[in-house]
Order: sequence, then C-alpha cells, then structure tokens
Amino acid sequence: MDFDSIYRSYFRDVFLYLRALSANEDIAEEMTQETFVKALKSIDKFDGSKDIRAWLFTIARNTYYTWCRRQKIYAGEEMTEDAAMVQSDFTERFADEESAFLIHQFLHNMEDPYKEVFHLRVFGELPFEKIGLLFGKSSGWARVTFYRAKKRILEYMEAMENERDQL
Repeated sequence: MDFDSIYRSYFRDVFLYLRALSANEDIAEEMTQETFVKALKSIDKFDGSKDIRAWLFTIARNTYYTWCRRQKIYAGEEMTEDAAMVQSDFTERFADEESAFLIHQFLHNMEDPYKEVFHLRVFGELPFEKIGLLFGKSSGWARVTFYRAKKRILEYMEAMENERDQL
C-alpha cells in the first residue's frame, strides 16, 4: 500500500479522532496534517504487525499531546476578541448544546485512559478490538474502560441536573 492511498483511506478517521480530542476543527486539521507528515517520515519503521489506523492514531495522539504541552506557554495570555465572541455566542445556544458542552468539559478533565477510550469509541467510531490494540490491551479491557467512562459521565450529568433542580 503506497502512502498516497494510506492518506486517502485514513485522513478522515485521523481527523475525526483529533477533532474529538481537541474539540476544535482548525486544530484537528493542523494536527492531522502534522500526523501524516510524521507518518511519511517514519513509514519505513512501520512493520505491519499493528493495524495501520492504530499506528496513525498513536502518532496523532502523541502529536496532539505535544502540541498541548507547547500551548501551556501561552496559557497566561489574554483571550482574543474572536475567542471571546465565540464564547459569548456559545452561551446563547440551546440547552441541549449546553449539555453537550458540559459533557465535553467533563471529558476534557477526565483522566486517561477513560477519556481517550471514550473519544476513540464515540467520536473515532473504533471497535473495541482496535481500541484494545491501540493500548496494547484486550478488547474486554477497552469495553470495560469505555463503560466505566460512560458511567462517570452519566453520574456527572445526573449530579448537574440535581443541582439545577435545587436552584
């Protein structure tokens, strides 16, 4: 399989995975491009023992985490006017979108591997077998980790609903 066909076959999967991790389409697109550049540079090191998509997701995850570590340098800077407008627009949306945001916020703060397994399953649409392979674990481990993450999210949402009802 040549690299061009790998790129065409897996670009969307890698992009969706990174969009789920970053919750930002622009960042996901940039990280996807960087992922494929890194993959092209190290394609000769890919031995074929793993699924190529799992290999690309590993590169994507590491690329994104490296980018996040670098961005912490800028964490103290003021929010730009565009970012402030996006944030104010978001608060004017419907309650369902507010719930979705709360879930994403909770996911963002959830510890690994729960966060990543949930993202891979829901947003990356990977089967449990592939998720387990990505982590070097069994599909059963991936399934249990996903359901524990899901349970935590449901408990969080119930607590948020109870808090709203008490107000």
